[in-house]
Amino acid sequence: MSSASSGPGAVADLFGTDLQAPSRNADAAPLAERLRPRSIDEMVGQTHLLGVGRPLRLAFEAGRPHSMILWGPPGVGKTTLARLTARAFDAEFIALSAVMSGVKDIRAAVEEAGRHQTRGRRTIVFVDEVHRFNKSQQDAFLPYVESGLFTFIGATTENPSFEVNSALLSRASVYVLKSLSADDLAALLVRALEAAAGTVVFDDAARDRIIGLADGDARRLLNLVEILQNAAGGTMRNRVDAAFVDDALSANLRRFDKGGDLFHDQISALHKSVRGSNPDAALYWFVRMLDGGADPLYVARRVIRMAVEDIGLADPRALDLALAAAQTYERLGSPEGELALAEAVIYMACASKSNAVYVAYNQARQFVAADGSREVPLRLRNAPTRLMKDLDYGRGYRYAHDEEDAYAAGESYLPDGMREPRWYQPSGRGLEARIAERLDGLRARDMKARGGADDPDASMPND
Repeated sequence: MSSASSGPGAVADLFGTDLQAPSRNADAAPLAERLRPRSIDEMVGQTHLLGVGRPLRLAFEAGRPHSMILWGPPGVGKTTLARLTARAFDAEFIALSAVMSGVKDIRAAVEEAGRHQTRGRRTIVFVDEVHRFNKSQQDAFLPYVESGLFTFIGATTENPSFEVNSALLSRASVYVLKSLSADDLAALLVRALEAAAGTVVFDDAARDRIIGLADGDARRLLNLVEILQNAAGGTMRNRVDAAFVDDALSANLRRFDKGGDLFHDQISALHKSVRGSNPDAALYWFVRMLDGGADPLYVARRVIRMAVEDIGLADPRALDLALAAAQTYERLGSPEGELALAEAVIYMACASKSNAVYVAYNQARQFVAADGSREVPLRLRNAPTRLMKDLDYGRGYRYAHDEEDAYAAGESYLPDGMREPRWYQPSGRGLEARIAERLDGLRARDMKARGGADDPDASMPND
């Protein structure tokens, strides 16, 4: 646990690292320290929260702090906002990391807040990565938030709807912070290069490359600038171009949180692009995931799901192609096998779409879960023994192959007394158009064989 006042001695960089550093202009200080905001007006980005008339600015202007959850990706200013809140309201600031802290640290924070209260001082308790606290740890804050002992601010990269207890969530306002835009990063880059005050010149292509590599993350951008300046100085260069950026930075891994919100957002975008029959968008999200370090076999499994969920019998070849692409990747690996996955993604996007199988399956599951255990009609039971035959097992069964067109018109294969549910409704697209035509023809023959009744048990109650 770290504790600091919000006065001049307590500093915070743009992206939330605790720093006890020398003065703002000290050359030895890290670049991020020299650029740390001292007020919300110095914050880069988050204008939807900090602009004139926007929620957080109004809260600052009101002069009374309130508990809040700051939700957003890394490097967008969650910790900085928490610290600026303490500064704006002249409150003591106690910082906890849910990764490093336990019940003992929570208890110590409560005791410290109590001491501040006796001196007439407000306290803000900030919990970074609050989603990593378990339910009991989160619940431990509730009585003190309710009593007003301190104002609670939590920061999380995960959806608080799933990761923060409802009791704590109901007592805090949730503010969604966004990744910094290219314009935000460009403005920050100008500040960074001015603060660096070096002799190295970054050309326009290099700046664009840095902004792209930062990927909405202020922390990453400032780190990249320092790395590149050091690399340029080490090679006695006075100019940085895009080629030098690529050479100096060995990995271009965009922000990709395996298992987190960003991961699920991107796979959701890929799935929806395929469902929406947009091959370019599907390919974009597929490549974004690979670029970010996603396991190609995970993507392959999702493509297989798309084949059965969103294409189904409209184009049964889609499932074959998805399975073949996964097997090809397993055999070839990266990067050769990725081309097979890309082919499958594009095919899925271009294929005829139908969720008829998916809908029918889910409806059948819901029905069976809520229904009783209906008996198998005797005519549909096998009779391998004399006793079973004597009990009429199999009696009256019509062998379809012995009938016209191998179809026993009018026969029912459902439990006695159960209406025809008609769960499967072909979409009329792709192969399912032909399936729908065939089913319509067979049902017409059933009606004729039953004397005009579409449902053999239409007169029976659905028990």
